[in-house]
Amino acid sequence: MKKHAIIPIFIPHEGCPNDCVFCNQKKITARTHAEEKVDIEETASRYLSTLNNPRPEIIEMAMYGGSFTGIPVEKQNEYLDIAKGYKDNGLIDKIHLSTRPDYISPEILENLKKHDVDIIELGVQSFDDEVLRLSERGHNSAAVYKSCELIKDYGFTLGIQLMVGLPGDTREKSVYSAYETVKIMPELARIYPTIVIEDTKLLDMYRSGQYTPLTLEEAVETSKQMYTILQDAGINIIRVGLKSSDIINEKGEIYGNTFHPAFRQLVESEIAKEKIRRELERLASDGSGEIILTSNEHSFSNMIGMKGSNKKYFSTVYPEYRFLYRKDNTLPDYKYKAELR
Repeated sequence: MKKHAIIPIFIPHEGCPNDCVFCNQKKITARTHAEEKVDIEETASRYLSTLNNPRPEIIEMAMYGGSFTGIPVEKQNEYLDIAKGYKDNGLIDKIHLSTRPDYISPEILENLKKHDVDIIELGVQSFDDEVLRLSERGHNSAAVYKSCELIKDYGFTLGIQLMVGLPGDTREKSVYSAYETVKIMPELARIYPTIVIEDTKLLDMYRSGQYTPLTLEEAVETSKQMYTILQDAGINIIRVGLKSSDIINEKGEIYGNTFHPAFRQLVESEIAKEKIRRELERLASDGSGEIILTSNEHSFSNMIGMKGSNKKYFSTVYPEYRFLYRKDNTLPDYKYKAELR
């Protein structure tokens, strides 16, 4: 049974007070116009019709795209009234939205609480003030800490979105942002590598030589460190990287090499390789024989690695051993066991 389902409602670029250097919202929401009441009802009906055999444990209606709390309050309430109606009738379980750190206040949160909103995600991106300035975010890190505290004080589930490789960013700064996130302890987090797309100031900076994107390998390595920090703290990482279906203009150019349609698996495969390598260093000495590597079914593809990359790696580094790969669903997710036979 599917445990979690989302009904996506798109509000592209509405409510956002400025264009950050990396942002062309129309290209990263798969929509060019906001949905009206009839669109929302049609979307909800279409999704709900597929979610009854059996019904997931949790169904969310999520407002994606713009900075929700920046749009006029009348429009906010129009969306929220519709979502609350579905929730009151038991058709959905949670209302989920995203916004900017500087568009949170007690008045805004009172209105969201009145409409029974459950989850608020903040597009934090970085806790480094220089990175925020160079990215033209329009706020500093103080706004992040203040808004996170308010959201938690009002009893909402908090999510934090982080970006890797923004202008002025370094691996150390990204890792610092992960540690600051742990201090705040949101329930949810997302990690996105910066992608250079058309019709953005970042593309102009890239073309002029003012900005150099991370390589894919650099983005994976930094995201791996951040992912491990957040996961070890018990934060639920609900997304790593953009999917190809998130890009509206499939024929439009993506510049640099940080985009990969399976970015999360690249990151999780690297984490699995590191965990298994530590196990093998403990097991494998000057002997030979067979080593059985085991994970549950959910983590098995990470253990194997993207296109078998981890299998190739272990066979190359330990040629004297024969590796066997097994599944054991009694193991928890992301747990890898190595046994010498």
